Amino acid sequence: MTVNLAFADGHEIAEVAVADPAEITFVFNTLLFCIGGFLVMWMAAGFTMLEAGLVRGKNTVVICIKNLGLFSIAGVAYYLIGYNLMYAGVDGGYIGSLSIWSSGVGNPDDLVGQGYSPASDWFFQMVFVATTASIVSGALAERILIYPFFAFILVLTAILYPISGSWQWGGGWLSEMGFSDFAGSTIVHSVGGWAALVGALVLGARKGKFNDDGTANVMPGSSIPMATLGVWILWLGWFGFNGASQLALGSYADADAVATIFANTTMAAAGGVLAPMILSRLIYGKTDIGATLNGAIAGLVSITAEPLTPSIFQAIIIGGIGGIICMFGMKLLDKLKIDDVVGAIPAHLFAGIWGTLIVPFSNGDTSYGTQIVGILAFGVFTVIGSTIVWLILKSTVGIRATDEDEEYGLDYTESGSVGLEYVSKKK
Repeated sequence: MTVNLAFADGHEIAEVAVADPAEITFVFNTLLFCIGGFLVMWMAAGFTMLEAGLVRGKNTVVICIKNLGLFSIAGVAYYLIGYNLMYAGVDGGYIGSLSIWSSGVGNPDDLVGQGYSPASDWFFQMVFVATTASIVSGALAERILIYPFFAFILVLTAILYPISGSWQWGGGWLSEMGFSDFAGSTIVHSVGGWAALVGALVLGARKGKFNDDGTANVMPGSSIPMATLGVWILWLGWFGFNGASQLALGSYADADAVATIFANTTMAAAGGVLAPMILSRLIYGKTDIGATLNGAIAGLVSITAEPLTPSIFQAIIIGGIGGIICMFGMKLLDKLKIDDVVGAIPAHLFAGIWGTLIVPFSNGDTSYGTQIVGILAFGVFTVIGSTIVWLILKSTVGIRATDEDEEYGLDYTESGSVGLEYVSKKK
């Protein structure tokens, strides 16, 4: 569009081209999706580093293979099936359309009127489903075979996650009920946590993890600095995860909301670090590095369900409680003889439930009862679906490495190479 500049007496100076406000909104909204998307994609590097640092050196190569593979599988599966199953024609129901995603780009003017590039939205949503898959990887490390794991990830990202996600983000029945999960404490993190929990139960613990008397043995990871780097990468990526979930940047109100989300996100993580750091010192006399690292993630997960409406002080409290829940959750899993190598289940499932449940504390548009219904719905569906898939895989192709292969390390037996620790050749 153009405007004419003129003096007060009406004398024209020049004709100047000015961008259409709709085009400006389109550009900023699309930019938010793209920047948020590649920040969330960068979280895949964080998960890889965190997991590689917390497993033993003889399993680091497999961690790298699994994380590269699961991200790629998630992308293809979400394109072929998942996206439309989650978003196309849900209309207050329980499932979308079984079809391949298409941008549907036609007339450029119609595209601008949509408010954002369809491809940017698809990309942003795709990296979320990959995050869900990453949660499963770390919990089952050091004893699960690569390709059965990939088979489960295919079903999770093509079917299980999209169907349950449609209930809220696709405008399904939970959305109609008033359930609220801003960026996915339950939709992403609890779903990944439930799938990981079922997998850990079906798979069983690592050889030597638990003694006959029920006590757990510590199996030190390969590199705490590497795991810490992974947490920092995840922390950075979370600004895209939560901030871009505002889904708009075309107005001053949206820009202010994104900035508020950034502030609350980082302070919830800080609370998640400080609470277990201090509490472990007071209770055990030493600072627990595992609880501290996972506390940061738990704080981030806790604020993800509602990062906009809390005050900064409330965000610190929400994140801090999430960190404490995660810390004691790790101890609980050991008591129950559930082997979660990286602490993914407490950090993502337990903290995800907490974060979703506490939404009405700062957001009066929903109720605790509705939040509980949503938490239970996602949990029941994911547990049933995951159990069926894991048991089918276990009874057909098998999902677990042999005791001998586990002892040598999956790097050698699954990939024929070694990462951070030399492994003698099998005889």
